[in-house]
Amino acid sequence: MSSLLRICAGLLIVAMAGCASTPKLTNSDKAQLLERAEARWHALMVRDWESAYAFMSPAYRDVFSYPMFRQRFSYSVKWELTSVELVNYDAPAAVASVAIGVMSRPVKPTSAASKALGATPARIVEQWVNKDGSWWYGGRL
Repeated sequence: MSSLLRICAGLLIVAMAGCASTPKLTNSDKAQLLERAEARWHALMVRDWESAYAFMSPAYRDVFSYPMFRQRFSYSVKWELTSVELVNYDAPAAVASVAIGVMSRPVKPTSAASKALGATPARIVEQWVNKDGSWWYGGRL
């Protein structure tokens, strides 16, 4: 075997070993991820801020207290979840992108324009991180 062929074979073995060690997203992992993303949005829709806070990553909760988290939200908008979809998964980083479809509308339309607009569709892409076998909300992309 020529030295070039040995080098190529060695590189192929290293590349294959690297691929084998990269964690794959199983159907079970995907189902858990989408279930948690949907549950988080259901908590937001009913304004259960404590439950929504529980989906934040442990690193986030180490830095931001519940009262700090709670201040981010308002009672002026009502959301309706319309879809949850896996967009991308970065296996080496164990990070997934999830597209959330929502309809939002003002709770109390205060102008003719807000009454005329009604519900507005939005697509929000969120980052979810797998840490120790659980999916955690990591923010919007």
